[in-house]
Amino acid sequence: MLSTAALRQALAQQAGVLVTVHETQGSTPREVGAWMLVQASQVLGTVGGGHLELQAIAHARSLLADTARQAAPDVQRYPLGPSLGQCCGGVVHLQFMLIHKDDAIKIEAACAVNTWTSSQNSLKIVLFGGGHVGKALVQVLGTLPCQVRWVDSRDEIFPTNVADNVQCEHSAPVHAAVNDVVAGSHVLIMSFSHAEDLDVVAACLARQRTANDLSFIGLIGSASKWAVFRHRLEQRGFAADEIARITCPIGLPSITGKEPEVIAVSVAAQLLALRRPPCKERPLVAALISDAQCVYSAKCTGKCCHAGTGGLIFCLTLALWPTSLPLMPLTTLVVIANCRVL
Repeated sequence: MLSTAALRQALAQQAGVLVTVHETQGSTPREVGAWMLVQASQVLGTVGGGHLELQAIAHARSLLADTARQAAPDVQRYPLGPSLGQCCGGVVHLQFMLIHKDDAIKIEAACAVNTWTSSQNSLKIVLFGGGHVGKALVQVLGTLPCQVRWVDSRDEIFPTNVADNVQCEHSAPVHAAVNDVVAGSHVLIMSFSHAEDLDVVAACLARQRTANDLSFIGLIGSASKWAVFRHRLEQRGFAADEIARITCPIGLPSITGKEPEVIAVSVAAQLLALRRPPCKERPLVAALISDAQCVYSAKCTGKCCHAGTGGLIFCLTLALWPTSLPLMPLTTLVVIANCRVL
């Protein structure tokens, strides 16, 4: 993820053309707002790669060389078909705009749109712990679509430079920071102290008991550590169903290794897997059709549904839906439920 600082640093050396995904239709490699900076000697960022990007770079550099064409933003249409040697099938509209180091408004606008932290689909992550794994994880998360609040009881452990989407916070006691965690956050706990870890876990469970607004609570550790923590949480008055809301160990089981960098990649992948795409990006119609075909094959087990919980509801309800009634009301209701509720 490119930062405002990186863009400013590049523009301090020479002017460039800011190439932005202005509009998309169908399947495209990048989202609206994604951008790259094209200069005479370098390119920062990406609008999707491949021949699309090669042609965009060539057009941007032609604008840099032709002062007569630099006055207003220029929008070009690129069908992602055989002419580009790509088979995405969609259409990308790219906007080309000359930009200088003093164009503060353009710089801030570009970064505000491109920064994944501004997306409704970005993850809000609260990371407790600045040890080896914490530092490695922040390095990974700094390049991903998320907002990271990095908390530790030791103020001196934070590096001088962190990514734009990372906010460092000293908290003593560390578990006090749980009180003002943004609703919907994903909490990761990996402090230098098991005692601190336990306090943070307990604070999260207490918050879940009253507000129930944390999307994920993950604790680093082995099976034996978790067994000890379960017992101590029970002693603090938490019920089994409350304790079951803690994920420990964290990370994808298929990614093995104890190196901090490996653990960081595994945990980041787990968090990304929890991310739900916006409703408009989910191919509900195709998924629902697939589920319907599954039902009519008389082999549906409920495990094959492609449209999430909404698909499962559709799949099971369809099997019981009277043949004398039209399917449109049912399909409409499920689509609405899957988009707005599930």
